[in-house]
Amino acid sequence: MSLQLQSKEWIDNLRFDERGLIPAIIQDFESKSVLMLAYMNRESLLKTIETGQTWFWSRSRNQLWNKGATSGHVQQVHRLAYDCDQDTLLLEVTQTGAACHTGEYTCFFEEVVVGTSNGETGGNRTSGFRILQELIDTIALRYKERPEGAYTTYLFEKGLDKILKKIGEESTEVVIAAKNDDSTELIAETGDLIYHLLVLLKQKGIPFDDIQSELEKRHGVKDIPNKTK
Repeated sequence: MSLQLQSKEWIDNLRFDERGLIPAIIQDFESKSVLMLAYMNRESLLKTIETGQTWFWSRSRNQLWNKGATSGHVQQVHRLAYDCDQDTLLLEVTQTGAACHTGEYTCFFEEVVVGTSNGETGGNRTSGFRILQELIDTIALRYKERPEGAYTTYLFEKGLDKILKKIGEESTEVVIAAKNDDSTELIAETGDLIYHLLVLLKQKGIPFDDIQSELEKRHGVKDIPNKTK
């Protein structure tokens, strides 16, 4: 669905609740991180479509509010969709600054460890994915705001050649650490290499989601052994 739709008749088919509200999930357009959950009524939805920025209905203040109007942390909408039951909206946005009032980039920063089916906790794996996503989000924030003194800002300001040079250096250091059989150094240098690769992806405008899709194509269902043979 596009914000440029000429007809808004689809809004009449949405399933607003008894208060005239519908939940709206806000997602980062590039990283795909879920930033926040808010509520819209028909008026705020129309204002979102007309302005290209998110407008919501505050249930506590009982009034319309434009996200970032006072803080400057506005959300520019790229895509708007609704689910199969027509009772939930999804908005993909470019977030300026932090989405959460606490200063966190996303409101969903509190992690709950969930047990796996075999009774073991999946904490390490969950934490690993969370750290990677937090790093992606932080790099995206540095790209937008360019805070003075930040190393990531320095890389973006210097441009592609500097970023590529650092990737070359970190790749060499990974090789050296591996050849020296130094596990501690190898772990540290691998972390540096991954960080600089993520900076490169941001510089080139390639969402990490595209990398995940490529990996899924290469290592997806086709690699599962056929037990019928």
